[in-house]
Amino acid sequence: MNPSQDQTPAIACDLTAIPTEQRAAHETRAEQILFNAMQEMRELTDGYALRFAADDYDSITQFIANERLCCPFFNFGLEVTPERGPIWLRLTGGAGVKEFLSATLKNEAER
Repeated sequence: MNPSQDQTPAIACDLTAIPTEQRAAHETRAEQILFNAMQEMRELTDGYALRFAADDYDSITQFIANERLCCPFFNFGLEVTPERGPIWLRLTGGAGVKEFLSATLKNEAER
């Protein structure tokens, strides 16, 4: 087995990975999604599942498209339920990701 395959990515966000002309919009979108649009948060063993309204689909997919560039340590799971039901975004990852998310969500909620 290749030793580099055993390594989990470092938990470090690199906003410069997002094209400059999209960076401010991504930061605004991330704040809107995570702190205004989210309807419910469920704890998972390795992260969190976040529930959103069906109308948030476009914003969530754009968030994922950029977030995966700057935060390659996340696993993203998107469940779109039938009949315009809720959308579930799962943010998970390896060691330390859940703690990182918990601290991020707590810090932003206190603003």
